[in-house]
Amino acid sequence: MKFIAAFVALVAASVVNAQSPAFTNCAAAPQMTVSSLTLDPYPLCINKNVCATITGTSTTPIDGDATLAITGRYLGRLVYTDNQDLCAVLGASGHACPVPITTTQVTACILVKPNAPPNIGVALTITATNGDGGVIFCQTATVTAVTCP
Repeated sequence: MKFIAAFVALVAASVVNAQSPAFTNCAAAPQMTVSSLTLDPYPLCINKNVCATITGTSTTPIDGDATLAITGRYLGRLVYTDNQDLCAVLGASGHACPVPITTTQVTACILVKPNAPPNIGVALTITATNGDGGVIFCQTATVTAVTCP
């Protein structure tokens, strides 16, 4: 019985102390070279905000028609989608468009939709597209969402 209690405590501690997953580039010629992307909280909390902090260097300002597309796949099947006006998301975090190339780090928060699948590793892809049609960045990682209190 003590083993089970210790195991449960260890699992709970590892979930609480989980670090953001490692993201990798998925764009051929992005307008932004991403040096880091972190999520907080992690694991993601379903039906609560998650904040993404992205650090990098950009060759083009982010303009008013920019979009943010988030997709999640499980076993190759699309299980999550979210599309946002990137400038609205950035504006809510204090970074009004156009965002100049001198900005090297932003944090922006969005809601993890209630239909996010819980407790499974989902291949998440986050793609930001500029108003000129160019890909600002594309990042991918396997992430997990959970039901939080």
